[in-house]
Amino acid sequence: MSIVTVVGNPRTGSRTYAVAVQAAETVARRIGHEEPVEVVDLSVLAPLLLAPGASPEVEAALEAVAGASVLVVASPTYKGTYTGLLKVFLDRLPGGALTSKVALPLLVMGDARHALGVEVHFRPLLVELGATVPTPGLALVESEIPELDAVLGRWADRVAPQVSAAVATGAPA
Repeated sequence: MSIVTVVGNPRTGSRTYAVAVQAAETVARRIGHEEPVEVVDLSVLAPLLLAPGASPEVEAALEAVAGASVLVVASPTYKGTYTGLLKVFLDRLPGGALTSKVALPLLVMGDARHALGVEVHFRPLLVELGATVPTPGLALVESEIPELDAVLGRWADRVAPQVSAAVATGAPA
């Protein structure tokens, strides 16, 4: 089993990056996964995503996503939903590329009024690509970041049983 987190923030070293990595590691521990979590940081790939022709770096990132058992897909909230950068990356995946993958959407937002974006916009995107999204996504308000360990601990406690069950029944081992 492999766990990959995709970070859709266009800024390198963002809060979204830190939250996404910690969220993936927290879930990994809860489901008994001891290997390192792989990170696909789209801020690094941004200049290559719309360039003409293939890029080995983008192809490697797409392969990592396609080969994962569990994906934590994270984005800051832009205009009430995920970033265009994340959409451009995911659009490079062929239809059904996430079939038998378990995906956990995560949005980092400045205001709780955007919390529905994770379920209304983000979940359908992952499902359209074939992913199993067995739990509600995480809508993390920036004001919760000082208590991130506790917030992610409660979230991981809730989602780990469903992630484990979904991996056992459909995702590759």
